Amino acid sequence: MARGRECSIAEALEVIGERWSLLALREVMLGERRFNRIAENTGASRDILAARLRKLVEAGVLEKRQYEDHPPRYDYLPTEAGRALQSILLGLMAWGDRYVHNGPPPTVWQHACGAELKPETVCASCGEPIGAPGTKPLRIGAVR
Repeated sequence: MARGRECSIAEALEVIGERWSLLALREVMLGERRFNRIAENTGASRDILAARLRKLVEAGVLEKRQYEDHPPRYDYLPTEAGRALQSILLGLMAWGDRYVHNGPPPTVWQHACGAELKPETVCASCGEPIGAPGTKPLRIGAVR
């Protein structure tokens, strides 16, 4: 039976490609670290959120750090891999702001320079945006 094309996108979606995982990551990127606040702000049920956070920790996207002994309570902090997802989340947010959400963006990020952050993916060599005419794959993953 064919399993589809070998692809980093498919592999990444195995880790983060679920609504509650992405919303939990959004909350961590917004500075929420505690389970109760993440649950409150995402609307996820406690059992689903616990499972998603556990998966993100096991995948090395988040780090779980104990801050209280009795009962044990934990903060969730982004690892290097988690911080690297910020540009993906910002890109998804920008797409939603432009094509899905009606009205002004509900969340605005500020860059370290003080300007409003407007994410854009560009070529590291020439600076042209992704999607410019002539953008094409160099290699395509093999079908499994």
